[in-house]
Amino acid sequence: MKISKVAAATARRLFGLCQVNGQLDENKLRDLVSKIIAAQPRDYQAILAAIHRLTRIDAKSREVTVQSAAELDSASRARVESGLVKDYGNNLSISYTTNPELLGGLKIQVGDDVFDGSVQGRLDRLSKAF
Repeated sequence: MKISKVAAATARRLFGLCQVNGQLDENKLRDLVSKIIAAQPRDYQAILAAIHRLTRIDAKSREVTVQSAAELDSASRARVESGLVKDYGNNLSISYTTNPELLGGLKIQVGDDVFDGSVQGRLDRLSKAF
């Protein structure tokens, strides 16, 4: 479905009103969607589609994957989580995996951001430099 510029701008503005301190308030979003469905303003289906897209993007930006060469102890996990909360805020969904190919260090993916502090990543960057 092609969404007009007006519908996309309206959806962004309404989605912004559902944010509290930079976090999406699900109750406000639910109320907003029910009011849009009840009122059925012009191009309401496109507005709902754009809000759905923005919600998916927001949810994806809160997904965190932490890869390490070996299992992390609780102190290391707490240090990683506190750093992520400081940079990205609360409501993060953090999953930990082990990947022996990393050789050491961490590889963290937050939404579309990737931070590669692994030994394998450093070796790859070094080999590309030559």
